[in-house]
Amino acid sequence: MSLLPRRGFPLRAPTWPGTVPRPPAPSRTGVDFDTAWARTPAARLARAAILDLAIRPVAQVLASPTVDGRERLDALEAPVIFAANHHSHADTGLLLALLPERFRRKAVVAAAADYFFDRRTKGTFHALTFGAVPMERTKVNRRSAEVATDLLADGWSLVIFPEGGRSPDGWAQEFRGGAAYLSVRSGRPVVPVYIDGTRHMWPKGQRLPRPHKVTVTFGTPIYPDPGEDARRLAARIARVVAALADERATDWWTARRRAADGSTPAITGPEAAAWRRSWALRNK
Repeated sequence: MSLLPRRGFPLRAPTWPGTVPRPPAPSRTGVDFDTAWARTPAARLARAAILDLAIRPVAQVLASPTVDGRERLDALEAPVIFAANHHSHADTGLLLALLPERFRRKAVVAAAADYFFDRRTKGTFHALTFGAVPMERTKVNRRSAEVATDLLADGWSLVIFPEGGRSPDGWAQEFRGGAAYLSVRSGRPVVPVYIDGTRHMWPKGQRLPRPHKVTVTFGTPIYPDPGEDARRLAARIARVVAALADERATDWWTARRRAADGSTPAITGPEAAAWRRSWALRNK
């Protein structure tokens, strides 16, 4: 028998009575992933270096980006909500790299909690590199909404992809109400953004990106009307993004005329068989 006393709490974990049920361990991934550390001065400095020294130069080489409509942001005060279509993993870094500096330096990205924050290492990378915050994309989550609203109130602009995920076939998906809900709740404007070309640069399912010309078009900021609910505002945001896509495919006058008479082509594509949608996309 040992003459040394047995070491107990707090030198080792306490025992748990066998007859008492254990509560579930607190979650540290998904929507419960803590990203507050990624908005500290040190993390912001590291992120600025990553954007300026890595992401921006790579974007210039691979995308040769053209930015249209940046003048529409001149009189806009932060924070704002940037709502963009989503074709590729390249969209996030590219859009952040092309934001005016006064928005870029204090911006967070709403990222799918189930995809980007399913593991600690993965979540840490995206929180540090892009300022990502976990958001529930399948339903309205109270915690996600409160985090985003608090960040907007604290002066952080938000980048969000209302489709909830990358396009599976090159056409946009239906816009969900997250951006509109946050705009109605916070009173902050939504800047519609159309990104064209990333589906060729880095489509879903392709392992690595390849060079392709990309154009990013910023639209006129949209403010929620008095009494307007999130569903109506979401539909309005989708129509404006579709008009920006039409402007890119045709010209400013044609796009404005179609928007005025309600004949803007839908960016979700035709409701048809997969081969027909693919054929229509190639001829777009």
